[in-house]
Amino acid sequence: MIPFLDLKNINSQYRDDLVNACARVIDSGWYIGGKELEQFEKNFAEYCGVKFAIGVANGLDALILTLRAWKEFGKLKDGDEVIVPSNTYIASILAITANNLTPVLVEPDIYTYNIDSSKIEEAITDKTKVILPVHLYGQLAQMPEILKIAQSHNLLVLEDSAQSHGAEILGRKAGNWGDASGFSFYPGKNLGALGDAGVITTNDDELANMLKALRNYGSHEKYKNLVSGVNSRLDEIQAAMLDVKLNFLDGETEHRRKIASLYLTKINNPLIQLPLNETNVNNKKQHVWHLFVIRTKYREALQKYLAENGIQTLIHYPIPPHKQQAYKEWNNLNFPISEQIHEEVISLPIGPTLSLEDATKVAQLCNEFKAQ
Repeated sequence: MIPFLDLKNINSQYRDDLVNACARVIDSGWYIGGKELEQFEKNFAEYCGVKFAIGVANGLDALILTLRAWKEFGKLKDGDEVIVPSNTYIASILAITANNLTPVLVEPDIYTYNIDSSKIEEAITDKTKVILPVHLYGQLAQMPEILKIAQSHNLLVLEDSAQSHGAEILGRKAGNWGDASGFSFYPGKNLGALGDAGVITTNDDELANMLKALRNYGSHEKYKNLVSGVNSRLDEIQAAMLDVKLNFLDGETEHRRKIASLYLTKINNPLIQLPLNETNVNNKKQHVWHLFVIRTKYREALQKYLAENGIQTLIHYPIPPHKQQAYKEWNNLNFPISEQIHEEVISLPIGPTLSLEDATKVAQLCNEFKAQ
């Protein structure tokens, strides 16, 4: 069986370094808010090209707390609208509604799967305060265009960078485009912890200070609470392990790109729609290939066929947010592009330990697939 993603194999490459990092934390006697967190925040901020990285418990909290901080500053209030792609993972939507804000869903581009920037302007109302672009599958949204729209309407921009560690446009990385950005380090991400973890990046001093308080019960100083915060802290062991793995991220990304290039050149089945890598279009974007997502009208048959031939695939994601029971008030809404995407997408194996030989086998099987 060729696994979709072999996390055990990925982390075993760095086992000695990870074990040493854990031992260092254990022996320090300091497990929350110490030197390991400080070091990882510094290194990740430098990697993204930003002033601040604020570690939090997970990627969802990264988005929730950023919107919450803007509410504390009076930049947002209950009922304000946040523009977000209609085909995103539900976490992007949950962060908005958790703050009593109103998601405004905008269709994506069917080939890049990112929000269609040409459709953003028509969704803006006098209640719109934030654009939340999601860099889905490892490719940045059209950030230069999105920033122009945001600036012309005086809107905040919060990047959802959960799947785009190291992705860039014109040398500017994910996390350094918006007013702030939320990252996830869920184990399956390109930079994955060995548990849940997240970070917020920003160049805003005031926002960074507020976020440091919000993640820690609203406290800047022990037992003094300036705001009503939460407990959402990136612990020392996860920070230490992430700092180890950050050293290898670019190398792993290059291997992902080799796998993606192989798929893009070798898969030529007319029943399969390959993803659009905009680097090939204008040489300005750098895809990090968190996922390699194809589309087919014969998804169930293709997934079964690949499984029977020893290839594990996954579906990201089968149900769009507006069709989820959690948002049943939206179930009658119509977003045909998103619905088509969610009905047709299937993710092929890709990862830093997948061999080119195995990727070639995946491509060959895709080419041999025939609709029944």
